Amino acid sequence: MVFAQTPVIKIGDAIARARQYGGQVQSAGLAVSQAQQDTVQARAARLPSVNAFNQFIYTEGNGTPSGVFVANDGVHIYNEQAQVHEEVLSFVRHGEVNRALAAEAVARARVEVAARGLNATVIQDYYSIVAAQRKLANSQRSVAEAERFLDITQKQERGGEVAHADVVKAQIDLEQRRRDLKEAQLAIDKAKIALGVLIFPAFSTDFTVVDDFEDPAILPPMAEAQAAASSSSPDLKAANATIQQAGYEVNIARYQYLPSLALDLFYGIDANQFAVHSTDAQATGRSTLPNFEVASRNNLGYVAQATLNIPVWNWGATKSKIKQAEMKREQAQLDLSIAQRTLQSNLAAAYAEAQGALSQIDSLRGSVDLSNESLRLTLLRYQAGEATALEVVDAQNTVTAARNAYDDGLARYRIAVATLQTLTGNL
Repeated sequence: MVFAQTPVIKIGDAIARARQYGGQVQSAGLAVSQAQQDTVQARAARLPSVNAFNQFIYTEGNGTPSGVFVANDGVHIYNEQAQVHEEVLSFVRHGEVNRALAAEAVARARVEVAARGLNATVIQDYYSIVAAQRKLANSQRSVAEAERFLDITQKQERGGEVAHADVVKAQIDLEQRRRDLKEAQLAIDKAKIALGVLIFPAFSTDFTVVDDFEDPAILPPMAEAQAAASSSSPDLKAANATIQQAGYEVNIARYQYLPSLALDLFYGIDANQFAVHSTDAQATGRSTLPNFEVASRNNLGYVAQATLNIPVWNWGATKSKIKQAEMKREQAQLDLSIAQRTLQSNLAAAYAEAQGALSQIDSLRGSVDLSNESLRLTLLRYQAGEATALEVVDAQNTVTAARNAYDDGLARYRIAVATLQTLTGNL
C-alpha cells in the first residue's frame, strides 16, 4: 500500500498556492478578463458592421394600392436587406479604445493588489504555525523539566529531606505544564486550519511548514527599499492607469462637440412582392410604375446614404459631462498622491518594525541562556537544601517565558521582513 506523502510547504510555496486558489485573486483575475472583453468591443465598434434586415409590413386596405397609411408603399411590403454601417470618424477617435486599455491596466494592477493583500494573511498564518511549533517544543521541554523536578522532590521526600508539600507543588506544576502542552498543540492545529483554507483547493491540514526562523534575513538599505517599492507597487500602477483612464474619459466627453458622419449601404429587396423580379406590381409607390410602361421590375438592388449629424444645442449637457470627467481625473490624481504617501508610510513602518525586532533578538537569546542557567543553579541549590520548591517553579516559569519570548521575537522579525519583501516586490 502506497501512502501519500505529507507536503512540506515553504513560505514562497504558501504564497504561490494562495495566489492560485485565493478567492480574492481569482475575482480580480475575472475582472481582468472582463476588461479585456471591453477592449475587444471598443475595437470592434470602430469597424464596419453588417446586419441582415428582415421585415414584413401589412397595412390595412382601403380600396387603394397604398392602403390606409399613405406613408407605406402598399398593403404588403417586404424588406430583405443586408446593411453595412460605419461611423467614419471613429477611425480618428481613439478615446474609447484607449479608455478600455487603461481600464484593463487598472484591472491587471488590482490583481497584484489583491495578491499582496493576501500575502499579509498568508505570512501571518504561516509564521503562526512555525511559532506554535516552537512553543510546542518549549512545552515538551518544560514538561520534561517538571517531571525531573517531581522525581527529585519524591526522592528527597523519601529521604526525609523535604516535606510532602514540595511533592504536591511539583505535581501541580507538572499538571500545568501538561495543560500548556495540549494548548500548544491546539494552537498549531488552529493555525494550520487558517492557512490550509488559503493554500489548498480542497480544505486540508495535512501539511508541514519549514521553520526558517534561524535563516539569515538581511535588511536592504532604506533608499533601496523605497526605490524597489515605488517601482513595483501595484497600487501606484493602478492609480496611474486610473488617471490615464480618466483623461480618456475627458476626451470622449469632448467628442460630443464634434459632428458624426455615418455611411450606410443597403442591398436587397424593398418591394410589394417577395421576389427578385415583379411582373404585377401595383401602379403606385416609390419603386413601381404602371404595368403598361415596364414589362417587369427588378426588386433586387442597393441604396447608399450618408448621414452628417452636427450638434447644435443640448442645454449644456456636453459641458456638464466634460466637467464631470475632469473632476474624475482630479480625483484620480488625488488618489495617486494618497497611494504614494500610504506606500511610503507602510514601508517606513515595516522597516522600523524589522529593525526593532532585529535589535531585540540578541537580548532575547541572552535572556534564554541566563534563565536556563538560573534554572540549573536553582535546582542545585534545591538539592542542597538552599532553595525552596517555589523558587524552582518560578525559575521554570521564567525559562519557559524566555524561550517563548525569544521565539516570538524571531517570528516578529520574520514577519516584518516578509512584509517588507512584499512591499518591495521580492516576495
